Amino acid sequence: MIKIKLEGKVALVTGGYKGAGRGIVDIFIKYGAKVYDSEVTSMNSDNIIASHVDIRNINEVRTAVDEALEKLSSIDIVVNNAGVCKLVSFMDMTDEERDYHFDINIKGTWNVTKCALPYLKENSSIINLSSVTGPMVADPGEVAYATTKAAILGFTKSLAAELASKKIRVNAVMPGYIHTPMVDNMAKDSNPNNPQSVIDGIASAIPLKRLATPEEIGELVAFLASDESSYITGQGIVIDGGSTLPETTTMGV
Repeated sequence: MIKIKLEGKVALVTGGYKGAGRGIVDIFIKYGAKVYDSEVTSMNSDNIIASHVDIRNINEVRTAVDEALEKLSSIDIVVNNAGVCKLVSFMDMTDEERDYHFDINIKGTWNVTKCALPYLKENSSIINLSSVTGPMVADPGEVAYATTKAAILGFTKSLAAELASKKIRVNAVMPGYIHTPMVDNMAKDSNPNNPQSVIDGIASAIPLKRLATPEEIGELVAFLASDESSYITGQGIVIDGGSTLPETTTMGV
């Protein structure tokens, strides 16, 4: 009998209610994992336990980790997916808006990892959602978001170096544009009168001519969480439909 790639594994996933997080949860369930989701989810599955957790609050995170251990017995995979992005120019951004990005995207990832790590055993895996935005590319209005996602890649590499001796792997997924509610909201911020034109414009600039689906992100995360990727650690894996590939839009045949 062939074992399903995540059968018998327990995953702690942040932000699994919608968007990329929902895609990750769906794919994890598909591959046999049990999931503790840090957001209340409407998914009807015996393999999911969910509650609302503010990952900025380390006490709430500790309680969530305790609940996951109590109800699911172990944690084998940590997926730091929860993140936010609001388009605001650097000079117009308030301290509160800056801290909103930093506290969720960086501090939240730090808190969840810090609380879950003591319970991870050999062959466990931590996957952090970074982005091509920040480490590779950026657009106007993304200074706070880009800063946090570049930080997540640095966090991933340094933590991977620390945990290699414990046989715990740490990797980052670096998506380009995914068709999620967050991207829809960013499109509305960019063009309130015609947000679809923003989505269409993004797609037209991507070599594969479309945005990623949440499930495609989930497939990559599931691979990095599985034994199939047992020799991969400290890496940022780009999944962007080729959006960072073109050197120019005017040169070539």
